[in-house]
Amino acid sequence: MTESRYRGRFAPSPTGPLHFGSLVTAVASFLEARSRGGTWLVRIEDLDPLRESPEATQQILASLEAHGLHSDEPVRFQSERHPHYQKLVDQLLAQRLAYRCACSRKQLREHGGRHPERCREGHADPGERPFAVRFALHDEHSEWHDQLLGPQTQQVQAELDDPVILRKEGFYAYQLAVVADDIDQGITHVVRGSDLLDMTAQQQQIYHALGARPPHWMHIPVILNAEGQKLSKQNHAPALNDRIAKQNLEQALAALGQDLSSLSGAADIDTLLDRAAANWAPERIHLTVR
Repeated sequence: MTESRYRGRFAPSPTGPLHFGSLVTAVASFLEARSRGGTWLVRIEDLDPLRESPEATQQILASLEAHGLHSDEPVRFQSERHPHYQKLVDQLLAQRLAYRCACSRKQLREHGGRHPERCREGHADPGERPFAVRFALHDEHSEWHDQLLGPQTQQVQAELDDPVILRKEGFYAYQLAVVADDIDQGITHVVRGSDLLDMTAQQQQIYHALGARPPHWMHIPVILNAEGQKLSKQNHAPALNDRIAKQNLEQALAALGQDLSSLSGAADIDTLLDRAAANWAPERIHLTVR
């Protein structure tokens, strides 16, 4: 992965239309890329057809367009990337960096997260039972520097924390696909919500297993609703009103703690975003956002 030029991305899942919390993340990642003269990409993480719809995908893309958040390269759809993901699953299995696991959640819970069939050691024979493929983590005290939160440490426990990379239903899991596409697209910097912070150490091990260096991370606080819950589709966050895109952007910038005085008199969305990028100051982001 080259770092000669900044490459960032925004990667929503199409489980519903874009909401304000997602817009805040999109704006932060867009402005961080623009302020560094870099490239900003949009990737649709359509990995779970049971929870997603083509309508949601089109709604998300229409909202991004309405808010002036244009991808610098063609939008990538993870649903079109299955052969590549399978190649990586096969590679990790062959290198004994992943393993097949037919254990149920109940079995793992009853054994304190351990695999009663010694799946990690290759002793389990799933036979005709549905099985997942898990990445085999190694014990590690992981340390890195987050560009907003500062020094971070996470303890990774082998077996107990092993993430699924191929689900029993046959769907490729987020932990594999996000790393695979970040590597393939040359992503150098990731701006995302702090709700994904706990996954970082695991993902860094997957990067290394696939022969790549992890990107630089910036985890921004998530937007909360009146009940203190993360603003999300699961919590019935309302869809963005694309007809008031300029107002939405101003509210997103306010939520990110940015100085809005430079936006005065911006006649259109492109001018507003250009000024916001010129004055982008991530250090102003509040570490607690409501």
